[in-house]
Amino acid sequence: MGKEDSLIMVVKKEDLFGISNKDFFEGFRYYDKIDYQKRILRNYGFMTRKFAEKDSSYKQPICYCLIYNSELKKFFSYQRAKKDKNYTEKRLQGKFSIGIGGHIEMNDAKKNPIHESMLREINEEVKIKDRINPKLFGYIYLDDYGVNEVHFGLVHMIDTNSKKIKAKDPEITNAKLRSVNELEEICLSREYEVEEWSKTLINVLNLYFKN
Repeated sequence: MGKEDSLIMVVKKEDLFGISNKDFFEGFRYYDKIDYQKRILRNYGFMTRKFAEKDSSYKQPICYCLIYNSELKKFFSYQRAKKDKNYTEKRLQGKFSIGIGGHIEMNDAKKNPIHESMLREINEEVKIKDRINPKLFGYIYLDDYGVNEVHFGLVHMIDTNSKKIKAKDPEITNAKLRSVNELEEICLSREYEVEEWSKTLINVLNLYFKN
């Protein structure tokens, strides 16, 4: 069975944003405003990926993990492989990112599938020797066409004291810890194409760490 036929977590738009979209937002929202995570855990189901990608009445929750060394004040960031025929998400191919994550799968459906998915994705994509301390930071949603419209991000801050984080996934290139200032420069540079979620979060992090 290919990835297009795999079962992934989905939640109905009205269960996520409320009747008449009363709790709808675009961009980033801090976790303490509305508990979207609880809504997802109460109302989720599973759908084959090929159908979920085409039906915007369902949103696919994604654990989007920002790996952060609080001592260095730097974030793990990377570029997705430009020329990899096995790359599963062509819409993000070659783009710069500060987030690690992916779909919540049927195998994650235990006590808290969001938490299980987060740990699985981190383990699959990077190697961290030292401790990690994951905390929900907020939510991200961009209601445009394409990859963003059907995905809803649960943004987690993964605090670690590790000073070296190695990529395990061959689709990850140009990976290193970078400061918020360095990430801003990349976002403004013509050399990189930065994925939209990362652009949004770099702006959020800039304001968050200045306050």
